[in-house]
Amino acid sequence: MNLTDVAAIVTGGASGLGGATARALASAGAKVAVIDLNVAAAQEMAVNIGGVAITCDVADAEAAEQAFAAARAAHGPARVLVNCAGIGNAGRIVGRDGPLGLSAFDKVVRVNLIGSFNMLRLAAAEMSALEPMEDGERGVIINTASVAAFDGQIGQAAYAASKAGVVGMTLPAARELARYGIRVMTIAPGLFMTPMLRSLPEDIQRSLGESVPFPPRLGTPEEYASLALHIVGNRMLNGETIRLDGALRMAPR
Repeated sequence: MNLTDVAAIVTGGASGLGGATARALASAGAKVAVIDLNVAAAQEMAVNIGGVAITCDVADAEAAEQAFAAARAAHGPARVLVNCAGIGNAGRIVGRDGPLGLSAFDKVVRVNLIGSFNMLRLAAAEMSALEPMEDGERGVIINTASVAAFDGQIGQAAYAASKAGVVGMTLPAARELARYGIRVMTIAPGLFMTPMLRSLPEDIQRSLGESVPFPPRLGTPEEYASLALHIVGNRMLNGETIRLDGALRMAPR
């Protein structure tokens, strides 16, 4: 897909993986709507890339509908959606104070899985009404999972379950939306230099990076964005989850 003047939406687009993707899409010519709960950061990103900032809880049906309406009013119907919004709260199933609170599990699944599906369903409905492009393509949806979907560590039951759900819906969504010419892909990053990891001490960052077989370092958000752009441009990529992890396989803890 040629991204010149194409409307794109990036959730979690104010920083990290989403921020790099928003910048990359804009650099390729797309008109980008930056969706994030951090209003100030979203506005700053939007100004920097010539896009529009929209505040939205991705797991809230009404808020998401309003976000799509705002993006559509600014740039027209979206042909690209990249879901990067997510949280990663850790907690053991049975800890010192007893079982993990159900609300903690629910919160992670709500944002990471339900939020991804919420945005996917609205994007698919919008894209399905568009005029087809080359090969009959109408749009591309990219979700973000994690290697935790396959190698979940101790304390990551909620996070791993939420990301495994994202992986699990990729193929059925791609199969269902194929009739409309809409592709669905998922990227499963390993250890990346996101705001969360950047807040850790440098020695811990270095240690985590050295655990990656090759290259022995943390991934950069720009490397995630590069893959996202390749997916948008390569129409044979559909219904698959790509691990972006330098051959990393997470240990139990």
